[in-house]
Amino acid sequence: MPQQSYVPPPCHCTAIRQAARQVTQIYDRHLAPAGLRASQFAVLRAVRRYAPVGMQGLAERCVMDRTTMSRALRPLERGGLIEVSAGTDARTRLVELTPEGHSLLERIAPAWEQAQAEFERRFGADETSGFRAMLSRAVVQMA
Repeated sequence: MPQQSYVPPPCHCTAIRQAARQVTQIYDRHLAPAGLRASQFAVLRAVRRYAPVGMQGLAERCVMDRTTMSRALRPLERGGLIEVSAGTDARTRLVELTPEGHSLLERIAPAWEQAQAEFERRFGADETSGFRAMLSRAVVQMA
């Protein structure tokens, strides 16, 4: 979108969602050759970081509700990137990366790094860390 045609909305939520869509497009473009969207990549990285992890715990760490997480995991499981297994009780489901999931994350790490670099280049390297700190603070304070 050309900068001169953008009119900032008066709503905080709308402004945040607009920015999120723009940033997501950058990451989606870089991750597309691997057949992943930014949202799927984020879930895969969280699974790798916390596994074995229950679905509820994974949802909480990704700041999602359990139903949304369950829907996000389905295509990853069908694609052979994650495995969902029974936990210690009948209600618990554990999520882990498969060897294919680990391999994919390794292969697409350079694409993610390129997306990170593009964001920093377009947003401003000096502002990027402050922006992430502000977003992290918002997540914690809004919980």
